[in-house]
Amino acid sequence: MKTSNSPGGLLAVVALFGGALLLSWITHGTGVVRDDPKRNISIPKQLTVPLQVQAAYNGSDMFFRYRWPAEKPGIFHDVVMFEDGKWVTKGKAVPGSEPDGLHEDRVAMMLDDGSVPEFARYGGYLVIGPGIATFTEHAAGDEVKAHPYLGKKLKQEEISKHLPQTRTDITDWASVQPEDTLKAQRAAGYFLDLWHWRGHRSNPINMSDDQVVAEARLGDAGKSSAASNWDGELKQPKLMFNSATTGYKALKWDDVVGGKLSQDSTYFLRDGEAVPFDPAAGWQNGDTLPRRILRTPEESMADIAVQGKGRWADGFWDVTLTRKLDTGHPLDDKILKDQGAYAVAFAIHRNATGGRWHYVSLPATLGLGRDAHIVAQKFDGAAPVWKDQWTTVELFYPGQVSWPHLNSTRHAGAKFIKQGQPVTTHHSVSQLKHYGIEAEFASDIYSQWRWTLLAGLALIVAFGFALNQLLKRNAGV
Repeated sequence: MKTSNSPGGLLAVVALFGGALLLSWITHGTGVVRDDPKRNISIPKQLTVPLQVQAAYNGSDMFFRYRWPAEKPGIFHDVVMFEDGKWVTKGKAVPGSEPDGLHEDRVAMMLDDGSVPEFARYGGYLVIGPGIATFTEHAAGDEVKAHPYLGKKLKQEEISKHLPQTRTDITDWASVQPEDTLKAQRAAGYFLDLWHWRGHRSNPINMSDDQVVAEARLGDAGKSSAASNWDGELKQPKLMFNSATTGYKALKWDDVVGGKLSQDSTYFLRDGEAVPFDPAAGWQNGDTLPRRILRTPEESMADIAVQGKGRWADGFWDVTLTRKLDTGHPLDDKILKDQGAYAVAFAIHRNATGGRWHYVSLPATLGLGRDAHIVAQKFDGAAPVWKDQWTTVELFYPGQVSWPHLNSTRHAGAKFIKQGQPVTTHHSVSQLKHYGIEAEFASDIYSQWRWTLLAGLALIVAFGFALNQLLKRNAGV
């Protein structure tokens, strides 16, 4: 009896099955989470970081103490370096960590008094609107600069944090409310107070940035603690170190990137102490100057100071900020009161990261002398005596999760947001640290799933076909 199946046919069947099996193996479980600078994607190795917080107040002043781990102190921001006859900028923002370590460490706290009720439920997620800079999909700089209000009036060059009700459409960054509406919102308290300590641009002069989040992330009224050390017309710095007091006119590049300069070194330029730049001072390759000039802030921008010194030691930053309970600037700051209850959320930058490559917290409650997640203890005297009693807040990498996304059909929990349920009702930090990454790679994950599904179906079909042919061969015809 003869069989209708030749050895060549059997080989083809085996090859079909083997090919389908190989395709299924290749596509199943292939990792899609990877750095992709072209899409502004850089995933930190560590997804959570603990932040320790203490708070205290007396009859006039508020104090916050922050402590967080950092392998080394980030005390430099961008610089200009002399190279082959010209000055070039080093330390431009990149996805993830800046390769030369030229991004300062930072701690930030957003604070509200209940005038932005959604903030107490959703924290920093609330201020991540459409077009945010450094997202894979972000607004073009030219379009932002051309916007009649954001670009022309506020001089914004990119879309920053903003509150949703400052837009007529939360999915459209350009749909800014009329100016009269924005002014009325601010007068009604619809803004977040942003305390923003920076390791280079504020700490050396014992100050903190004082900012506000409303239609954009803006500085408070007045003069900030940092200005540019760059003359765009002459293509050279404005100031250099005073060699009569420091012993040098510039830093050395190798010392800057090699971590050879301590916090006690004169590594920053301060207005009134530095001297005008001399282009004929005999500059050599590697001479380096900070691209920022530190100065004493004024008006509302001068409200937040550093108590003592912000210091890094033994792998930890320890920073204490202080401000008047009532700054006298109610359009820029949240006025704090004894027995008051507030909402706060925190963020840190470390490891030379900037932009959205930070760690953030869920919202927490702050009570001045009353029960809350963080209880500010009242004391007598000029400064608190801190005890070793911290509130630990777990920070996490948020990925590219925006407020429009959370309110869209792509988010299963959108219905709960419409009902006003807090994020903590349904999510923990351990979940959100993964959700942020899943959101960044949503299209990749879907594509991976689709290919795995198709490969699995092909494997089933090939297996069935191969089995059928083998049965025919064994039975003969």
